[in-house]
Amino acid sequence: MFLREIACARAGDKGDVSNVVVVPHDPGAYPFLVEHLTADRVRGHFGELVRGEVTRYEMPGISALNFVMQGALGGGVTRSIWMDTHGKSRASLMLTLELDRPPAAGET
Repeated sequence: MFLREIACARAGDKGDVSNVVVVPHDPGAYPFLVEHLTADRVRGHFGELVRGEVTRYEMPGISALNFVMQGALGGGVTRSIWMDTHGKSRASLMLTLELDRPPAAGET
């Protein structure tokens, strides 16, 4: 399944750093995301778009994950020749990440 089936996302930027926050539609899916949506998985999904480290911050109080990606915006807004210098499309790209479907309630 695609991540968009169980979550929404929002992107932000600062210089050459992009961050994407992922929030499950149902807070009950948060533990599944914590287990399966790792920094390495996100790094692999974004591939060459991210030249630096990806760090994941867990925010259990609001059932969200924040991924901070270094070297991800072609130098930043004032230096990049990319069409999406602010990286707003990164949220949409994040939601195309494929995950195994979580077990249904009562399944193990």
